[in-house]
Amino acid sequence: MISNLAYIHPDAKLGNNVTVEPFAYIAGDVVIGDDCWIGPGAIINDGARIGKGNKIHTGASIACLPQDLKFAGEVTTAEIGDYNDIRECVTIARGTASRGTTVVGSHNLLMAYVHVAHDDVVGNHCVIANRVSLAGEVEVGDWVVIGGHAAVHQWVHIGDHAMIQGGTLLGQDVPPYIVVSAEGMRYAGINKVGLSRRGFTPEQIGEIHNACRILFQSDLNYMTACEKAMEELPQSPERDYLVEFIRSSKRGVIKPYQSRR
Repeated sequence: MISNLAYIHPDAKLGNNVTVEPFAYIAGDVVIGDDCWIGPGAIINDGARIGKGNKIHTGASIACLPQDLKFAGEVTTAEIGDYNDIRECVTIARGTASRGTTVVGSHNLLMAYVHVAHDDVVGNHCVIANRVSLAGEVEVGDWVVIGGHAAVHQWVHIGDHAMIQGGTLLGQDVPPYIVVSAEGMRYAGINKVGLSRRGFTPEQIGEIHNACRILFQSDLNYMTACEKAMEELPQSPERDYLVEFIRSSKRGVIKPYQSRR
């Protein structure tokens, strides 16, 4: 169903069974896949490439112009995967000359007032809570949970299955599988509940825990801790992912665990 009160540019490409509610705006250089719902007052700007089964709620703005002083009007895109729930007043900017596109994967929940800036890459199955702000060129892995009112500095990389507590001001990279405390941007343990829900076995979770004890609780610097983890722990994909993430970090990694004693 397409409302007579919506504006759809004649060049826009809409798939089958797309619903467009009153007062929505869809520009010309837009592609929307099958079975999408575009809510009342949503704005789909030039450069939007939207997959199937997405719900885009009131006041959301997809492929809006980048908030970047270097942006010079170049033709770029914002690419949205399938079956995302993009809630009220979410803004997803399109890319700049840096990467050319902003990417949001599939099966994500972006709660009200989330901002995804230019050239960001968000993976799949993420939950990003109310009023989270991602600065430009941030990378978020799969199955990441970011609590409300968190702010993420540009160029930060967040690994798969990480959980960021609400209110965190995040300026450094977050390795996979861990929880980040809002107090001091520190390691606060592994994301045990999330890993269990996603099918990790107790053995895998134990291996991750053992690796994180060395990496974040041994009082060693990260490079030395990585060497120790590789020497003392049996090989596993989880161990290797953690070590490679830390070794390849460009912004530096969040602070290690700190005892409250």
